[in-house]
Amino acid sequence: MHKLDSLDSPAARATELLILTACRSTEVCRAEWVEFDFKARIWTIPAARMKAGREHRVPLTEAMIQVLKQQEGKHARYVFLNKWRTGPLPGNAIGRVLYELQAGEVVPHGFRSSFRTWAADYANYPREVCEMALAHTLESKVEAAYNRADLLEKRRQLMADWADFIQASGVARAA
Repeated sequence: MHKLDSLDSPAARATELLILTACRSTEVCRAEWVEFDFKARIWTIPAARMKAGREHRVPLTEAMIQVLKQQEGKHARYVFLNKWRTGPLPGNAIGRVLYELQAGEVVPHGFRSSFRTWAADYANYPREVCEMALAHTLESKVEAAYNRADLLEKRRQLMADWADFIQASGVARAA
């Protein structure tokens, strides 16, 4: 995160948001301003942009909002613009940032794995809360049919704890 802070680009900010949200690259790179409700502190990713084809709500933490505020006013529709300023960042933009930072074998999807490993090892949240934060579906079709909750408030605290962990680890951007 410190190295990302040294880069002044939409792709670097997208990488920060990807780490903080544990979302997929394309979900972050194609984010649109209309998806964000800053008053309710929720990012609603439409079903059409989700791997599982279901809408996903991401609770926004203060750290996420700080990243987004750096992008305000740069484009009316897209949060992270491509270098031609004609549309959203391509899906491989975050991988290119990691390559530029000489991050070794680190890949964007690995941050989702890091989040899930941290949640299993250090966080005290039920498995379904952690899996829902990653927009994973419940394994049991019967359970999924009966449990339609998205556990937003529990995930809100989980994501705040994740941001705190990143900051406490000395890897977060200086405020």
